Amino acid sequence: MVNIKIIIRKKRLSNGQYPIYLRVTKDRKSKYFKTIFNVLEIEWDSASGRFRKSNPNYIQNNRLLLKIQERVYKLLTELELEKEDFSLEDFEKRFRVEKNPHKNNFFAFWQEVIDEMEASGRAGNARANKDSYRSLKLFNRSTNLKFQEVTAAFLSKYEVFLRARGGSDGGIGVRMRAIRAVYNRAIDRNVIKATSYPFRSYKISRLKGKGQKKALTIEQVQSIVKMDIDSYPHLINSRNYFVFSFYTRGMNFADAMKLEWKDIKGDRIFYTRSKTKGNFRIKILPPVEEILNFYKSAPNGTKYVFPILLKNNLSPQQIEDRKSKTLKRFNKDLKEIARICEIDKIVTSYVARHSFANCLKRKGIATDIISESMGHKNLTVTQAYLKELDSSLLDEASEKLLF
Repeated sequence: MVNIKIIIRKKRLSNGQYPIYLRVTKDRKSKYFKTIFNVLEIEWDSASGRFRKSNPNYIQNNRLLLKIQERVYKLLTELELEKEDFSLEDFEKRFRVEKNPHKNNFFAFWQEVIDEMEASGRAGNARANKDSYRSLKLFNRSTNLKFQEVTAAFLSKYEVFLRARGGSDGGIGVRMRAIRAVYNRAIDRNVIKATSYPFRSYKISRLKGKGQKKALTIEQVQSIVKMDIDSYPHLINSRNYFVFSFYTRGMNFADAMKLEWKDIKGDRIFYTRSKTKGNFRIKILPPVEEILNFYKSAPNGTKYVFPILLKNNLSPQQIEDRKSKTLKRFNKDLKEIARICEIDKIVTSYVARHSFANCLKRKGIATDIISESMGHKNLTVTQAYLKELDSSLLDEASEKLLF
């Protein structure tokens, strides 16, 4: 008798989540197959082997789990008809390799990964992978590409192709990391052997974006806070989003967009950062309180604080589309705001986060405090982050040598 169960493996990942596996048991022996999912322990129901409602995409994720189980039961039926005493190794081979008609095709496997991302509600990741997929397809001139053909030499030629089209180190790194992630997943699923892994020779770590992080001074931030917004009513939302981000420790746009009124309790904002799953409890400062009161006085009819997601219960793809559209408008407005406030720097949505860190640094706040306030995993991340910001502190330190 064969027993099938979806389980959570108690091997905690660096982001606090746990991986979800398919466990197949036969003759008291078990094999484990990693799924695409990682989950917080409180979001998983071990009894039913399903995501709880506390998981943001529980409906889509549970549907995908059902599809996985349906595929497994179909395979088991086929194996039992072929030979009654099949082994778990027979199942593993059929499950991981033979059921993939394009088992050695890189693009076919990549498309499967993208489909899984979309089915699980990870629309942002799916879109980023689609972009990289199309780029590599343009270079390769077809979707006929075997895993063994993705060599270090192949990747180097692809890099030359990207540079010829104006690609920067940062942009090329994004493409290469997407390819590496697909290759790693193929190894994890036994589609390809690790012996042909090209990233031992081709090093992505050297592809570091050289563009310096932009940050505003506290005076420049204040000029945005105090700008005569009544004279520019079309900019009020974008001005508010920027100021709100700065005074909420650099809350990024995606998290602010999904912030709900229920997340505000007393004089605190509670939210979980989408990127790192870190939990934040932020004191509401006067500029933030003013912004919240502004939107509270003109409710948009949804559960959300800001008028970005205009309906409740949107699908992940609809949320991603709305984010993309609004973020473009936001960044366009910030250019106009910078001009009005006579700020001679390129201001984007992420500059609020950079500016928060830079202003704390200039106020003499310790790096470990800045690290904790921003939700970085360790001080090394914060130190690297601050190193790329405003160098004026170094200039001031040098000037102290003058007599």
